[in-house]
Amino acid sequence: MALTVGVIGPEDLVDRVVAVGGEAGSARLRALPYRHEDETPDVVRDAGPRVDALLFTGVVPYTLAAGAGLVDRPAMYVPYSGATLLRALVELLRLGHDVSRISIDTLGRADVTETLVEARLPTDHVRVLPYRPGLTSQDLVDFHLAAHDRHRTTVALTCLGSAYHQLEHRLPAVRLAPSRHSIRATLQALVLATTGAHSGDAQVALGIVDLPAADEELAADLAVLGGSLAGLPDGSRLAVTTRGALEKATDQFTRLPFLDGLAARHGSAHVGFGLGRTAAEAEALARRAVNRARSVGPVAGVVCMKDDVDIVIAHDTEGDVRPAAEESTGLLARRAGLNPQTLERLRELVAAEEEPGITAHRVAEHLDVQQRTARRILKRLERAGVAVPVGSRQEGRTGRPPIVYRVRL
Repeated sequence: MALTVGVIGPEDLVDRVVAVGGEAGSARLRALPYRHEDETPDVVRDAGPRVDALLFTGVVPYTLAAGAGLVDRPAMYVPYSGATLLRALVELLRLGHDVSRISIDTLGRADVTETLVEARLPTDHVRVLPYRPGLTSQDLVDFHLAAHDRHRTTVALTCLGSAYHQLEHRLPAVRLAPSRHSIRATLQALVLATTGAHSGDAQVALGIVDLPAADEELAADLAVLGGSLAGLPDGSRLAVTTRGALEKATDQFTRLPFLDGLAARHGSAHVGFGLGRTAAEAEALARRAVNRARSVGPVAGVVCMKDDVDIVIAHDTEGDVRPAAEESTGLLARRAGLNPQTLERLRELVAAEEEPGITAHRVAEHLDVQQRTARRILKRLERAGVAVPVGSRQEGRTGRPPIVYRVRL
């Protein structure tokens, strides 16, 4: 069954994205236009379950949706740097404009500088206003007018339609629109990410529950998983469900809602879940998980995945599950399967970032590790429930935009 991707942005850009993306045929594209970017949250809410993923025509509507807590499914935005900016510069040169004195909003300074340097254009008199949450179209207009008055810029390049409509009658202005290449590349990355998320949700999840005695209430406790329960020859019980159901019931593997009840009735309880592509793989991981749970203490739960990822869900004797951000470094590191020193350095990185979210590239730089290792670290944090993929960021490089994670540490 084909995925449905909702395309959100101003009507003309939405039409462009739908036309270009429709040529690829990798997903059904549903147009979700707005008249002003402030309408973005309402448009996303109205989309509801009709779309599997969200593709924003730029960073501004994406940030507005994320700020409203509405990015609850795979989502990305089409970047305007690289080919998009270069195309606009070439057109300005063709029309005889001085591109050494321009003002540009929304794009990052590094992206602008890299594009200009690659085109062998000077950067000394180029003014840039990177986008950040809270900036309005009026802020962008004021920036361009000030750059024109104080620094004698000749052309304003804006990524926001509402700002362009205010600028076009006051000074030479160009509205950036995503290139065909950027649209295709971002849509392909979004479809791959969505397909991966859906296949991950359908992974087999088997759980082994080891109790010192029979428990008639166990079936009712495990009903939250939406699966089935069977007995094993050694007297333990086997729960069968899917990864998606398990993630939902455990708040992204941060708690086991039935563990406290088992502990109260039996004094000791060990629960191990394994996630695998096949039932045999999931069962082997479940047995590893329950053995790990026994080594943790009298009451514990463990979720085991491939690549030696073990998430420990410890029993809270006070019956209160603290938010991940309030966990001790040791407990969170144990749940995520990371070294406590690594976790502390990641906390430093998250606190120091100017832009919301981090990528594998930034983690690799900060920890001085390979990007493959950095991606594995972010995946472990995601499975521990403290990292959520929220989109992509071009970061001034060509190729597939890296995934941005919102991390709570």
